[in-house]
Amino acid sequence: MSQDPITRAVACNLCTGCGACAGAFPDFITMVDDPVHGRRPVVAKGGHTAAVAAASLCAGAAVDYTTLPRRDAIDATWGPVLATWTGHAADSEIRHRGSSGGAVTALALHALQSGLAGGVAHVRARDDDPRLNAAVLSRSRADLLRGAGSRYAQASAAEALADIAAEPAPVAFIGKPCDVASVAKAGVVDKLAVTIAVFCAGAPNLVATDRLLARLGVPQDAQLTELRYRGDGWPGLMQARYQSHGTSHTTPGITYAEGWGQILQSERRWRCRICTDHTGAFADISVGDPWHTPPKGHSDAGQSLIIARTPAGLRLIEGAIAAGVLVATPTTRDVIAQAQPNLMASQGAVFGRRLVMRAMGLAVPQEKGLALFPLWWRLPLRHKLQSLAGTARRILRARLWRPVVIAGPGA
Repeated sequence: MSQDPITRAVACNLCTGCGACAGAFPDFITMVDDPVHGRRPVVAKGGHTAAVAAASLCAGAAVDYTTLPRRDAIDATWGPVLATWTGHAADSEIRHRGSSGGAVTALALHALQSGLAGGVAHVRARDDDPRLNAAVLSRSRADLLRGAGSRYAQASAAEALADIAAEPAPVAFIGKPCDVASVAKAGVVDKLAVTIAVFCAGAPNLVATDRLLARLGVPQDAQLTELRYRGDGWPGLMQARYQSHGTSHTTPGITYAEGWGQILQSERRWRCRICTDHTGAFADISVGDPWHTPPKGHSDAGQSLIIARTPAGLRLIEGAIAAGVLVATPTTRDVIAQAQPNLMASQGAVFGRRLVMRAMGLAVPQEKGLALFPLWWRLPLRHKLQSLAGTARRILRARLWRPVVIAGPGA
């Protein structure tokens, strides 16, 4: 029998690790944490038919941007932008614990408390191994706070699809842009109260996490009890807690700039480097860092950039502001380019990267209705050339033509 489309997507570096395939068909597809390649699905023997059906959910392999309403150049670049704000959670603890103002947690809590959602699907650190993430359903403020803050590690939020489908009431969903894009393809609109995407520049692998722990000074034989990437102020320090010889320890913190810039980002998977949606175009609401008004230190009171993309998202944001759950100030619709110039540059480079991939015979995502060439053409000449030559070097160095093979559970 020929290779199934889910295994093929993994083999060709098209899988984002969103978990939608495993969430929709948990009896046949399992997500596995591979230290190098990331969190990836493995199709069980006899699961070919399920994998064929699950392929329709895979936003890593294909996505259709023509389904999104677009009024102008802003929408064409970033996806629908109805309205934007900068703001933060009114709850001081949520604001402090969140990565950049706690807006995601505040909006999710308001969805629960207002009766809009009966639960919130999101990810949080696994209790048995804080290096890893698990998809969970939360129904209280305390549960939401356990998942507050960024997780710069592989996470499969859409693995919660089976739990969402079984819920009697609609569920709010929080995930990376790729998670939301796959959930949007799953046909469970009646089960989703609202979707919230968190801006994402790529997900590092477990190798990167272990390097971070080594930099933080966590002994290899210690029991890790907590790993914080962001939060407790904006942008917050990266810090770990662990048990060793019966004693609890807290490591000194390192800055976000050092942790992300010097350790984590180098181990983002190749699919993340050719991503065209870092801000959640398919979500009802998107939230990220307003870097155009940067914090003055490592523990400032946080601010969030909040984007309403659909009428449902707009209603939830305006309701949260009216209820005093969210403190927010309207801003101009072009704020994303101001706040996240690095994401604009990354998206522009994708055209050049994919051009080289095609020339070298590698598979690329099938995406309709997205004009990448104009973004690439606006890049400085040096950056255009870098997107071409740098990609060729990376393909050769990493031998990206070799199929990615993930060992099954328990292997």
